[in-house]
Amino acid sequence: MNSDAALTPDLFEPLAPGQRQDEAIVRRSRSYWQDAWARFRRDPLAMVGLAVIVAVTLLAIFGPMLSSYTYDGQDIDLQNQWPTAAHWFGTDKFGRDIYIRVLFGARISLSIGFVTAGINFVIGIVYGGISGYFGGRTDMVLMRIVDILTGVPSLLYIILIMMFLGNTLQSILIALCLTYWIGTARMVRSQVLSLKNQEFALAAKALGASDARILFRHLIPNSMGPIIVTVTFLIPAAIFSEAFLSFLGIGIQVPMASWGTLASEAIPSIFSYPYQILVPTLAISLTMFSFNFIGDGLRDALDPRLKQ
Repeated sequence: MNSDAALTPDLFEPLAPGQRQDEAIVRRSRSYWQDAWARFRRDPLAMVGLAVIVAVTLLAIFGPMLSSYTYDGQDIDLQNQWPTAAHWFGTDKFGRDIYIRVLFGARISLSIGFVTAGINFVIGIVYGGISGYFGGRTDMVLMRIVDILTGVPSLLYIILIMMFLGNTLQSILIALCLTYWIGTARMVRSQVLSLKNQEFALAAKALGASDARILFRHLIPNSMGPIIVTVTFLIPAAIFSEAFLSFLGIGIQVPMASWGTLASEAIPSIFSYPYQILVPTLAISLTMFSFNFIGDGLRDALDPRLKQ
């Protein structure tokens, strides 16, 4: 036996000091949100859209502060001037600087988009979460209310509210928040329905956690990816709705400037001074595309099934 052991080579040999770290895990552990951000950054269109939105937001906030012109300042001697070094986007029929009016319109449009998305984010989570979690008669009643609201065109709600409350920024926000939360609520409900019977939710219930804690501390956080994507797409929808209402003359009223108001005022001179309608329409289009690129990037980054 000793002779056989002597002829058999050692099955295990100690590693040299330089080889002990060859199989070590050198990749740093990343959380779900860190991994999602890393995948989001690899999407060039999403990053371009994010850069554009950041630039537009900064210009809307600080641009008017750095200019000597105001959104309602008129100068009859400078009517309908084409773009120059003094007026980068030209002037309108009242001699007002279009560049400042576009930036002021960006303030209004972005404010409406972000505030509407934020309010609908909260309403949609609470409404859809309660409907999906409790189910039964509660779910039936809440979903029938949603079906009734969906059956009437949202534009009709908006016009009626504008007639009663006036053409103000507050009335536009109320009108847009009246029905925009429906899509978010339905999506949250479907997510909660698919998660409430999984092991982690049942374990929390077995440990004595309250319904509110299970819903808002366990189910909603695990549904946050699709919720964020849905809310992101609400922002350009709200911006376009405000621009459409202002273009029709039932939104923001002059002398206040929104992108829809600027486009509406430029219609009579579309052939004589096309730059007056080109600038606000380009601003609307660029912002809409940017938010859609961001939404597409978030949808791919937050979906675990697309993880490579």
